[in-house]
Amino acid sequence: MSEIPGLDGVLGVEHVDLNPDKVVVRFTITDQHLQPFGIPHGGIYCSVHESTASLAGQMWLGEKGVVVGTNNSTDFIRQAKAGDTITVTATPIHRGRTQQLWHLDSLGPEGRLIAQGQVRLANLDQPVPPEALARFGLSAKD
Repeated sequence: MSEIPGLDGVLGVEHVDLNPDKVVVRFTITDQHLQPFGIPHGGIYCSVHESTASLAGQMWLGEKGVVVGTNNSTDFIRQAKAGDTITVTATPIHRGRTQQLWHLDSLGPEGRLIAQGQVRLANLDQPVPPEALARFGLSAKD
């Protein structure tokens, strides 16, 4: 587990590079990430892809609203193993007024593509919770 709240913390995700145009995170596969047959569960990649895209999308949108995932498509390219550190990078494909589309690459220890995906986000017109504003270094406007 990491110090990050929520599912990312449970999965052991570490934030490496956070900015509105690219977010990079990493995690190390442990026995807790394996499915019953001893290989990493594909849901790890889907979950980390969605949270990484959401983090990037929220950083870009800032105080203008809240982002939520509306679609997550992840392809599993090759198998990783327990002990492997996976680096996930989110980059924008499209960022518009009502929605965003992000591309994600999950690379293994030797830089080989493990999983690849796209996450679509909706930009909701609602106030960002104060604790989220603080997390992104923003402040509520009076």
